[in-house]
Amino acid sequence: MVVIPTVTGLSTGARLLSVPRTIATAARASPSSLPSLCYLKKSYYSPQRRSVLPARKLVIRAARTESKGVSLGFRAPNFELTEPLTGKVWNLDDFEAYPALLVMFICNHCPFVIHLKKDIVKLSNFYMKKGLAVVAISSNSVVTHPQDGPEFMAEDAKFFKYPFPYLYDESQEVARDFGAVCTPEFFLFKKDGRRPFELVYHGQFDDSRPSNNVPVTGRDLSLAIDCVLSGQPVSSTQKPSIGCSIKWNPGGKQ
Repeated sequence: MVVIPTVTGLSTGARLLSVPRTIATAARASPSSLPSLCYLKKSYYSPQRRSVLPARKLVIRAARTESKGVSLGFRAPNFELTEPLTGKVWNLDDFEAYPALLVMFICNHCPFVIHLKKDIVKLSNFYMKKGLAVVAISSNSVVTHPQDGPEFMAEDAKFFKYPFPYLYDESQEVARDFGAVCTPEFFLFKKDGRRPFELVYHGQFDDSRPSNNVPVTGRDLSLAIDCVLSGQPVSSTQKPSIGCSIKWNPGGKQ
């Protein structure tokens, strides 16, 4: 009999699963023997993606903020934002035909985002081919952080070859509507027929952080996407994303 691992409480450490001893023993012998709650024919995450990073001393001193305060089942709010790279205006209706939508709040300068950028692109490329819609939004104040302004967003999108639109939330109203507080922050919505997009995952990319030497795998987010695209429920126990706080306009409403 196979025992399914359960997700532990929200913590910022590297421990995600509380695995029964019988499975843990088998997993040490064969990492791929660990069962997943959701399956696609080919998933982005697999234990084989993990690699051992060389020892390094890297200290990131950016203040940490956790994603929180948004309830699962929350309906995706409408938005109308410009993509600096192309000048195109995007809104929620542009993604109406897709079964799932990933909305990411990111920016140019945050070390937590920089740490994941290449892997965010890889994960997005992988799942967009399977029917996932993806959009990224930057809501940071250009008053306090001009390096996050639209002209630099366009350069970033071009340099990293973002396969998704990277939109500028100048008024910061979209961030407030979503309840976003940090970068990176991930909102995964599913859509059943003509019903509105509903939030099913609001958690971390994986356990990796800029200074903890844990390899980037995209495990947490990819397993949630696998569940949505395969029509299976997503666990409601989710570890929050951790990153830099959104940089609000001075004197503005937060």
